[in-house]
Amino acid sequence: MLDGVNVALGVTGSIAAVKTVELAHELRRRGANVRAVMTESAQGIVHPWSVEFATENDVVTEITGRVEHVELCGRDEWADVLLVAPATANTVGKMAHAVDDTPVSTCATTALGSGLPVVVAPAMHEPMYDHPGVLESIERLESWGVSFVDPRIEEGKAKIATEDAIALAVSRATGDSPLSGRHVVVTSGATVESVDPVRVLTNRSSGRTGRAVARACYALGADVTLVHGAVGPHALTTGEAVEGVPYADLVAVESAEEMTDATLDAVADGDDPADALVSVAAISDYTVDRADEKIRSGQDELSISLEPTRKLIDAVRASDPDLRIVGFKTETSGDDESMVDAARETLSRVGLAFVVANDASVMGSAESRALLVHETAYSEFEGTKERLGLEVARALAATL
Repeated sequence: MLDGVNVALGVTGSIAAVKTVELAHELRRRGANVRAVMTESAQGIVHPWSVEFATENDVVTEITGRVEHVELCGRDEWADVLLVAPATANTVGKMAHAVDDTPVSTCATTALGSGLPVVVAPAMHEPMYDHPGVLESIERLESWGVSFVDPRIEEGKAKIATEDAIALAVSRATGDSPLSGRHVVVTSGATVESVDPVRVLTNRSSGRTGRAVARACYALGADVTLVHGAVGPHALTTGEAVEGVPYADLVAVESAEEMTDATLDAVADGDDPADALVSVAAISDYTVDRADEKIRSGQDELSISLEPTRKLIDAVRASDPDLRIVGFKTETSGDDESMVDAARETLSRVGLAFVVANDASVMGSAESRALLVHETAYSEFEGTKERLGLEVARALAATL
């Protein structure tokens, strides 16, 4: 999502500056060009040569007669975005008050004056982050359009956000935003139906596609609620747990009933009702009456009575007849024509915007093959689930 984006990376004197080399590598892995600007304090933590190696560009360590701040962050100059990461309390305060006594703060003033997007990733001790003056400076900068990547509060420190979260925020700040101002609810993962206190019925969904859709919607400007179930049973080499979802409000659920209720609540949010639902989750079609105690082994035969669960998209459609809904349909036929027919049946019955149809063989893998099925036409997609997520998000934006 950062192909060809020019990132001016401002590095300040937080100990988190040691992460700068990996951050620069991550931005470049995603297609960005990076040029770094460092304060004197930052140079005492990570050597400019290391940052030069990571960016493959000269590092600005002082403002000279070349007026580097204007060359990088002036109107119609090199940078598409200024990313300050890490940002100390000192630099946040300077940015909010146009104090220009370091190369980074001077670039920030120039960027804000020229209308360049600015993204800030704070990193400091937690009491400093909670200082009224720092919070006031953050609020002031946000009112000017500056985007902040919330730190991870751990061990009394406001630690810098992950490289993934920062890169995603840069993508959101620099890309087109067809979903700006929209609230999108995405369901993801598997649901779990308890048989007894030990055993469950579930499926092989990893939730990877749902998270990719949620990330892509966020990158295209949406406010995202992610209703996430379990991560299906995969070997540790292929499984993927949900460890922090900085791009969405995460609602964790287990059963199909919980997922349906949580989705209905998210869609009907009184303060911010949803504009769209993308129902990616592999939701159990059946549930059982849970035994209060563990069912003992050694029995010759054991029968379990299955009862159908509510259809999530049907329940949402009944509650909101006008909501734009995208469905996912997983089949095992391996036949495109059959998948398209099944998708169109659901599309027509529920009144969906479009349906993404795929074969069950892609569950748990990083790659996917899918058919985006509309009322009178369909298109084929083949590639990573991250790219599929972007394809779905862009198709959703077109329908809105």
